[in-house]
Amino acid sequence: MAQPERTVRQSISLPSVIARRVKSLAKRERTSANRVIIDLIETGLETREREKQAFFELAERLAVSSDATEQKHLKKELARITFGE
Repeated sequence: MAQPERTVRQSISLPSVIARRVKSLAKRERTSANRVIIDLIETGLETREREKQAFFELAERLAVSSDATEQKHLKKELARITFGE
């Protein structure tokens, strides 16, 4: 039988504006603020991982590309990912 995932108690401080938004989301979704925070963190971590993967895919395409126009486009896209818009 699989072991249930172990939880770790973690104390965080939230700016009051964010805390109000979390409470509002929790009320609207009829769940706890803790559940909302967990969901937001999981979503953020997944998004970061997807962005990292997209970066490496673009870098690989750049490494194998021999077309100057495509290389320029890929460099711009990598710069956008790295430094923002």
